[in-house]
Parts: sequence; structure tokens; C-alpha cells
Amino acid sequence: MSITSIIRPFLVKRAGRLDRYATQTADIQQRVLQQLLSKAADTEYGQRFGFDSIRSYDDFAQRVPLNSYEELKGYIDRMRHGEKHVLWPGQVQWYAKSSGTTNDKSKFIPVSKQCLHDTHYAGGTDAVCLYLRNNPKSRLFDGRALILGGSHAPNYNLPHSLVGDLSAILIEHINPLVNLVRVPSKRVALLADFEEKRDLIARRAMQCRITNLSGVPSWMMAVITRVLEFSGKDTLDQVWPHLEVFFHGGVAFTPYREQYQRLIPSQGMHYMETYNASEGFFGLQNDPADPAMLLMIDYGVFYEFIPLEEVGRPDAHALPLWQVECGRQYAMVISTSGGLWRYQIGDTVRFTSTEPYKFVISGRTKSFINAFGEELVVDNAEKGLQEACRLTGARVSEYTAAPVFMDNAGRCRHQWVVEFDKTPADTEAFARCLDEALQRINSDYEAKRYKDITLQRLELISAPRGLFNEWLKSRGKLGGQHKVPRLSNNRDIIEQVLAFMPQAPKQG
Repeated sequence: MSITSIIRPFLVKRAGRLDRYATQTADIQQRVLQQLLSKAADTEYGQRFGFDSIRSYDDFAQRVPLNSYEELKGYIDRMRHGEKHVLWPGQVQWYAKSSGTTNDKSKFIPVSKQCLHDTHYAGGTDAVCLYLRNNPKSRLFDGRALILGGSHAPNYNLPHSLVGDLSAILIEHINPLVNLVRVPSKRVALLADFEEKRDLIARRAMQCRITNLSGVPSWMMAVITRVLEFSGKDTLDQVWPHLEVFFHGGVAFTPYREQYQRLIPSQGMHYMETYNASEGFFGLQNDPADPAMLLMIDYGVFYEFIPLEEVGRPDAHALPLWQVECGRQYAMVISTSGGLWRYQIGDTVRFTSTEPYKFVISGRTKSFINAFGEELVVDNAEKGLQEACRLTGARVSEYTAAPVFMDNAGRCRHQWVVEFDKTPADTEAFARCLDEALQRINSDYEAKRYKDITLQRLELISAPRGLFNEWLKSRGKLGGQHKVPRLSNNRDIIEQVLAFMPQAPKQG
């Protein structure tokens, strides 16, 4: 009897309970809100806004303000220095280091013990539950899991307090039993030097019976490419014949899908998207045939959503989950058991279903191009690249794009820096296909491109292999959960990337 067959009944039972998401959404979410408020009523923040007298969602929305990181930063800084009962009861010892804000290089997201267990670990467990329900013949636990993570460091030298990648915090505190079925060892997993860690992981993992992978697609690709180099094999199923699933998240999988399918040609390989951010675990792909993810509504997270057109306005109005509509773009707002209250996470989503609530990540509130009224979001970019790759046979590994407001000839356009895993025979044809696809996908972009009056055809710069990793390395962000910003409404990021070109192109 396989180990998986013994464990399966305990996990699949939970998967069945998730079916109530379709009919009990409002009840579940209101219960989560009351639990959060009750738990934090005696904190400084809870007393300031009278959590103990909030009786309904309307009370909560009227009394507690919407917050960005800047509004909560002062509280979090005090918590990092050891103060207790500030945003969440007790002393929060762990902080997930995330990408920065306008004013800071990094954000530090509090991760309480409750948040670690009722949100992050719960999400990982449910990912396995749903996968096993969808794949009755799985032998997931009859081998090892290759799980990638970042690194952490002491937080202000406070005892037992850590700051670093969320993945490193998860690995540091994971149940010891899990270490029996995962690689690499904790020591290797938490190494700060990604290149050293990558090689150590590859050499160790290629000797193991790996059945599943977990991590960010870009960094996992770096590891499995190394595995193939060390092993001398052409495809990964020659190294790991029992490999059956990749639990991926952190960045959109679309640019990487073809590369993975090429390196893992096995018909028995599965892919499952997860939405596990520093702030919480929010979504899981529960149907392999549907790219939309199930919103996880019974963790320690209460959700609200701001219509995208209202984001940034002082009169922005958030909606509870049970009032959102399919097809509209929303910015996500969360309240969590880590002490984030009505926190605007920065991600935008679009719901595809409300029974149960399923969604796709459409981009970032600050990751878009709207320099000329085109309102290009990451979801548009991913679909456009997918179509251009299909038509030209190319494969994209990394990219970033930004506007050129006016060059020496008075022309305005979008400039794309694209690193190819497989370069198209004709990069001009790729650029044309991408531009035409974006016009089909986005009517605002199409309108601005009309007769080249407002916006000229996009410019494509083909980057040499490894350019984006060099840029990330220069910023101390190679590995872990760090990712390349895709779209930007200014030229700050693209100019930094272009500086690493052998001959840096000029804007004009």
C-alpha cells in the first residue's frame, strides 16, 4: 500500500468541505470578520476604532479607514522593535519582506503565529487536498517534494524574531514531519546566495525520487535547468520519472508554460496555480480545466474590493465579497490575522464566477501603462505575449515594458524589453504580432493606436540571456520570491534594466 493511499482519506475530506463556499459565502466571511475583530479588540488599533462595538460589516466599513502600507508603517515599525498588542495581540515576531513602496525599498508584512497556521499553512494543505481529489491515481507522498524558498535574517537582533522572504519563514517553522518528504534540507533552503543554493539543490534533488515541485516559476526554471545540465538528460521526466505536479505562484505562469511543457513532456504532468502572497494565502486553482482560482474564504482573511476606476480616489468605496460582479476589475483589500486592517494589497482581480467565487489576477494597481489613456494591464500583456509566441514559435522568459512619452521625432509608443528562451526568427514580426494582439485584447489600446495618431507601434528590444537576473542580482533580489515588474507607468525600472544591455539603447 502506498503512503499516499493512507494519507488521502484525511485530506480529501477537507476538500469536500470546500464545496460550501458556493452557498455560504456571506455567512463564512462575516464570521471571519467577527473573529478577527474579537481577537484584536484589545490591541491599540482595535481600541482606537472601537472593534468591540462593531456589529456588522457596515459598522466596520464606516469606522475603519482604508489603508496603504504607508498608513500602517508606523505601527509595523513599532511592532518590529518588539512592542506588543499594536495591530495584533501579543508580540509578532516574524516579518515577510516584500517589494517596496514609493517611499521605501521594502515593505515588512507582519506574520503572526495565527496567520502562519490559519492562512499560509492552511493554503498549502488545501492545495494538496484539492489536487488529490482531482487526481485519484496520484502517488504524491510516495516521493519527495522539491520546495524552493528564500532566506531570512534576524530582525533588529530581537530574540527569535526574523525578517525575510515569506517562503523562508514558512520553511523555518514548518512541521518537522514535512522535512521528511521535502528537499532540500533546511540549511540549504535558507541560504542567502541563490546561485550557490541553486547548484546545491540541483545536485541533491537529482538523486531523489521527486514527485512534486513548489515555487516561483522563474526560480524553479533556474533550478531544473541546472538539474538537466548536471544530469546530462534532455528532459526532466528522464531524471524524475515519477514527477506529477508543479504547485506554482508568485508570477503569471503564461510566459513559462511552454518552456515547462518542453522540459517535462510527460502526459501525466499537472500544474496548479496558487495565490500565496506575503500578506496571505488567497486562492487555489481547484479545476485543472479552468485557469481561474477559488477564493479561499474561511482562512483568517476578510476580503473587500474597490472598483478599479475608484482606486486612488479619496472617495473610493470598497465592497464586501458578496457584492462584487463578474467581469469587473477590482483592487483587493484585506483584513488579516497578521494585523493588516482594510489593507490595499496592490493586486487587481477579475471575478469569473460567484457560486463559488473564482477569479483571475489581472495585474497590480501600480503595474500598468496608462500614459496615453490605453489602460494596459498585466493580464493584457500576458495574453498578447502568448499570442505572439504562438504565431512566431518564440518563448519568452522575462519582460518589462514602459512608455516612451516622446522621442526625438515626437513619437510616443510602448517600449518592451523581452528576454527570450527561444528567440523568434524575426523579432520585428514578433513585435507586430504582439502589437496587433494587444489591440484585439484592449479596446483602449486599439483606439490610441488608430492610424498611429496618438500611439505608434510598440518597440521591441531583445535582451541577451540572463539580463534580468543580472539586474535582480544588482539589487540584491536574485532568488526567493523576487520578480521582475512587468508594466510600469514611468521609465524608472526599464532604464535600470537597459543599463545592463551591452550597448544600452537610448529612449529616442
